[in-house]
Amino acid sequence: MFRLYKFFVLVFFLFGSMHLSAQSFYKEMQSRDNIVSIGVGPSFAYLDNGGQYRSFNFEFKPSVSASLIKRLNDRFEIRATGGVQWISSGGNPSTSVTDIWTSNNSAFTANGSVIYFDVMPSFYVIPFGNHMNRSMFNLYGGLGLGVMHSNTEQTKSFNAEERPVRKKVTTGYVPIRAGLSYSIGPFSDIALEGTMLLSFTDNLDGNIGFNRFDNDILVQGQLVYRRYFFSDFSR
Repeated sequence: MFRLYKFFVLVFFLFGSMHLSAQSFYKEMQSRDNIVSIGVGPSFAYLDNGGQYRSFNFEFKPSVSASLIKRLNDRFEIRATGGVQWISSGGNPSTSVTDIWTSNNSAFTANGSVIYFDVMPSFYVIPFGNHMNRSMFNLYGGLGLGVMHSNTEQTKSFNAEERPVRKKVTTGYVPIRAGLSYSIGPFSDIALEGTMLLSFTDNLDGNIGFNRFDNDILVQGQLVYRRYFFSDFSR
């Protein structure tokens, strides 16, 4: 009788483990088409008083971003991204340059932050239908539309006794992003991601019309962690 009891217990656990395994396999056959990502890395701002860019004499500042991504099919997705980038003027402008700034009543320095939010479609170079069969490496990229808000303290000289004036600017921008992702598990990737935020204004820094390009540009390079998940968390 005791042997028969042990036999039924063994059968029960074997069946239960097989059932759970089948459930897990079936569950992962359902593609995880939602991704959350968090990125951090260095950045710089292309400003009229930002520095001497050809000689790499400008300031690097940190940037942080977070995204929610919805995969639409095996190649395309829609992505919403928000974040913050710290910006700073820099370099060593010559006297002739500062004389022009003085005559234009332009800011010599600008230091602060820019918060931003954008929505963009993007695509994968290597398509995949399910998160379980994605390639180890992949390239992705796209462009979209967003809005940013800068909050800086500006001065109109290099005089240490000058009291900075706070300036706030809200404007639109076009984000351009591209990344190289590497799969580190069935549900996770890490990626190296580059971003350019092409603003619709040349006045983030209080200095207009001095640089070669018409408007101010934010540039970021980030290490990004990406996690795939179901839209229905009960599954």
